Amino acid sequence: MTQQTPAFPAPVWLLRDQVPESPSPLVLEWLFHEDSLTRRLTRLSDNRFSVKPLYEGWQRLRDDECSLLQLPAGSEGWVREVYLLGDDERWVFARSVAGRTALERDGLHMDALGTRSLGELLFSDKAFERGPLQVCRYPAQWLPEADSQPDLWGRRSCFSRAALSILVAEVFLPTAWRAINATHPLHAQENR
Repeated sequence: MTQQTPAFPAPVWLLRDQVPESPSPLVLEWLFHEDSLTRRLTRLSDNRFSVKPLYEGWQRLRDDECSLLQLPAGSEGWVREVYLLGDDERWVFARSVAGRTALERDGLHMDALGTRSLGELLFSDKAFERGPLQVCRYPAQWLPEADSQPDLWGRRSCFSRAALSILVAEVFLPTAWRAINATHPLHAQENR
């Protein structure tokens, strides 16, 4: 499980037109692609995609999560942290959160997903609307210890259905970029 309360300022999340750095076009395309990441990773891995749950349970949400979900600071919510794997390799760390009251009223059973992708569920239910994608250099302290390194690109967006909002953050690990570059060799040098 990652840290619940960071001892440092939260990152600044940016929309596409606010990104001051110049990641390669390929990195930008993956960060701001609005289709299901699960589907893209499934294609990238030739259908050798899987989900490895790390943590699921009720806990105090981070302040940046509460703010985006329009909850009071310190609110409790459901937290699900998983790795998205391709070819049995960790490609993406994902953290999904939802406020307790809205989740219990909606009846969505995030606790029953197991190794099923939350993205698969969200994109198959047409009632969910996706908000804008935001990106940042994800804080190393918020990652599992095995992948705790600075400057990894992360993205997040909010999926809403009636009163329920689910915030999904996805952090691309170096192994994901290697796999992506293997299918886009012309961009390989740009992503390093």
